[in-house]
Amino acid sequence: MTSRARPLDTTITFLEMATMPAKRFPLPLGVNAAILLTERPQLAFYRFLQLQVGYAWNWEYRLRMDDETLLAAIHAETTEIYVLYLDGAPAGFFEISRADPEVTDLAYFGLMPHAAGRGLGRWFLSRAIEACWANTPSKITVNTCTLDHPAALSLYQKLGFVPYRQAPGKIRPLMKKEIHGLAEAALPQR
Repeated sequence: MTSRARPLDTTITFLEMATMPAKRFPLPLGVNAAILLTERPQLAFYRFLQLQVGYAWNWEYRLRMDDETLLAAIHAETTEIYVLYLDGAPAGFFEISRADPEVTDLAYFGLMPHAAGRGLGRWFLSRAIEACWANTPSKITVNTCTLDHPAALSLYQKLGFVPYRQAPGKIRPLMKKEIHGLAEAALPQR
């Protein structure tokens, strides 16, 4: 784990979409899936989603937030969190920020490892895009980086997002002690 503690360089790609795509991708045959809006999720559940979806891709920003700051972010009136369930169990999530009425941001999007490789990516992203367009913004945005899933950028582009800017970035991966701290914080109080 020590090698993961060094900051990692990355390139962030910012993408936008100016019109809702006409094409809808269907749920693959034989897949028992549902997407549910999760209103005011508990911190432990939200951190579980972030860790299960994003750990392999070095998502760390929200996981390092203190409880008060994170609660304010995820319980904001302008934040929507949708959870993908496969066969009744969580399998991914997406988070939408409507902080700007003109621009809706797909802030987080991803599948858990057990859901990857089942042909769900296009269908799930297609549903996230539909949810983003629900309040008829002038455009929707998303960003990804070179540390994300290797197919992330091409998937966003296949579904209609267009890159408009790139910027360098640094990610500080979670350390083992931070992960242990998250697990301890999720324990019920005695």
